[in-house]
Amino acid sequence: MKQEPADVPPDAGKEKEIPEPSFRLFVTSLAMQAWIALGAIPNPMTDKTEEDIAQAKFLIDSIEMLEQKTKGNLDKEEAEMLEHLLYELRMAYVGKTTKVQ
Repeated sequence: MKQEPADVPPDAGKEKEIPEPSFRLFVTSLAMQAWIALGAIPNPMTDKTEEDIAQAKFLIDSIEMLEQKTKGNLDKEEAEMLEHLLYELRMAYVGKTTKVQ
């Protein structure tokens, strides 16, 4: 039996199950990147909380552009998910960029 080095994950070299592409998955992945850029969740690559407000704004604006470009072409659940995500991201962005006096 072949021994793997200790630093190689047990699933290394095995094919990972990749989900089917969908609008919901695509938008959610953009939102996750925005949450990471807002410092709301740790970066899964570094396991550190990082903040990049300019990147967060770009991602939020990109999701808004998708909302505008897909208006009338989404089912009710997709449109509501997009609206909800944008609201939550915008509120978090405002919270990070608005200084209390």
